[in-house]
Amino acid sequence: MRLAARVQARGWQVTGLRRDVSALPPSITPLSADLSRPDTLARLDREWDAVIYQATPGRRDESTYRRTYVEGLSNLLDRVRPRRLIFVSSTAVYGQSAGEWVDEGSETVPSRFNGRLVLEGERVALASAARSLAVRFSGIYGPGREFLIDSVRSGKASCRPEPPQWTNRIHADDCAAVLEHLLDLADPAPVYCASDCRPTMRCEVLDWLADRLGVPSPRRLGPDEGGGQGKRIDNRRLLASGFKFQFPDYQYGYGEILS
Repeated sequence: MRLAARVQARGWQVTGLRRDVSALPPSITPLSADLSRPDTLARLDREWDAVIYQATPGRRDESTYRRTYVEGLSNLLDRVRPRRLIFVSSTAVYGQSAGEWVDEGSETVPSRFNGRLVLEGERVALASAARSLAVRFSGIYGPGREFLIDSVRSGKASCRPEPPQWTNRIHADDCAAVLEHLLDLADPAPVYCASDCRPTMRCEVLDWLADRLGVPSPRRLGPDEGGGQGKRIDNRRLLASGFKFQFPDYQYGYGEILS
């Protein structure tokens, strides 16, 4: 819906495909359908300038992820051949967890089913047409996505200073702006990493939020607690394509939310 508002201002007509179309604003043409049921997709048999595939699993289990990212996309592509397909992917496709830098050329060996199935969906998308691409978003935050703020405010947040836990994020408004930008590129690359310009240690982000909220700093974990160190997302390919972030780091984005 954020993306629709941006492109409609430039004259695009936007159709929203959902199981429940009641959440769509009146400006978006509703199309009630279920990607897992090919019989509901019959009305899609026409030319589309672009399809942005950003389906969300209804549950966090392997079969639902497969239906959403692989089977649902395949069902859709049996009906449509868009001039441009953008598959909304995730940095979960990377399995690195020792603080490494990763970019579009890094190895993708995800350790969890969600990353494996999102990566399989990428492959389906990229094989479907010459002008297909995948966008790997990192952790999305913004209005309505304030989990980190709520966890700090409630005192439930924790972090590990050593070895550090690296975090990557992107504001929801920048997500929409990235998709609009990639719609306009004449010759896009097949894959883009979309994350802000400052991968940051989790303790730094939480301490900054705690200070702004006027609450105690989050609880510190020991060196054997909290899992791996995470990874750091390199966004230089996106920047080189001409994209400019409205919220280039967490202080810009969370600062606006808190203000």
